[in-house]
Amino acid sequence: MTSIPAEIINKRSVIAKRFLKGEGIEIGALHHPLKLPTNASVKYVDRLSNSELRIHYPELSNCDIVEVDIIDDGEKLSTIYSDSLDFIVANHMLEHCLNPIGTIRNHLKHIKRNGIIYYAVPDKIHSFDNKRKLTPFEHLIHDDQNGDGIESREKHYEEWVKYVCDIEDAGEAFETKKKLMFMNYSIHFHVWNYNGFQEFIESTNKYLNEPFDVLLFESNDTEIITVLKKK
Repeated sequence: MTSIPAEIINKRSVIAKRFLKGEGIEIGALHHPLKLPTNASVKYVDRLSNSELRIHYPELSNCDIVEVDIIDDGEKLSTIYSDSLDFIVANHMLEHCLNPIGTIRNHLKHIKRNGIIYYAVPDKIHSFDNKRKLTPFEHLIHDDQNGDGIESREKHYEEWVKYVCDIEDAGEAFETKKKLMFMNYSIHFHVWNYNGFQEFIESTNKYLNEPFDVLLFESNDTEIITVLKKK
C-alpha cells in the first residue's frame, strides 16, 4: 500500500500515544513509520538496506523511506539483546512471517517485563487477499514445530500467484512463482479477518503458556490492531 488514509494513520497515533514510551524498534516501517509520542524513541529495523529496499520495492520509488538503523531479520532480531526494549512496533509485518507464532515468541524475548508489542495486520476482506482462505491455527502450529514454516513456503507462493496475481496459465504461474521465490519477495504468507486474527492472538497466548496480556484489540478501518503487554 503506497498510501494510507489519514483516519487510519490518526488512529494508529492515538493508540501509540496511549501505550508506547521509552526506547523501542519499529520493524519494516518503509514509507509509513508510526507517529510516536514525544516520550518514545525508536530505531528502524529491516531485513534489507535502504538501497536494497529501493530495488526490492520499485513501486515505492516515489516514496520517502525511513533510514534503516538495524539490518536484521525482523522475525528473529538476532542482533538485539534479550529483555532490552520497552516496545516493538510491527505494522503489517506478521502476515509476511513464515512463522508468526515464532515471531511473537521472539519479540516477547526481546522486550522487558511489562514491555509492549504493537501489531497491525490487514483485514483480508478489505485487501487483495479477499479470495484467499483464512489461515487456520493448526497450520501455524505445524509451521512453528516444523522448521519455522519453510516447508509451507512454496505452497504459499503458489496460492499468492493464483489468487493475488490472478494468473491462470500454468506455465506463467510457475515462472512467476519461481521468480518471486528466488527474490524472496515478501508476500502475505498468512491471512486473517477480525475474528480469525483474534483467535490467532488468543490461541498463541495459550500455546505459549500465556506470556502476555492483550491490552487492546480493535478494528482500524481496513486493518486490525492489537497491543500486547509482556507479563
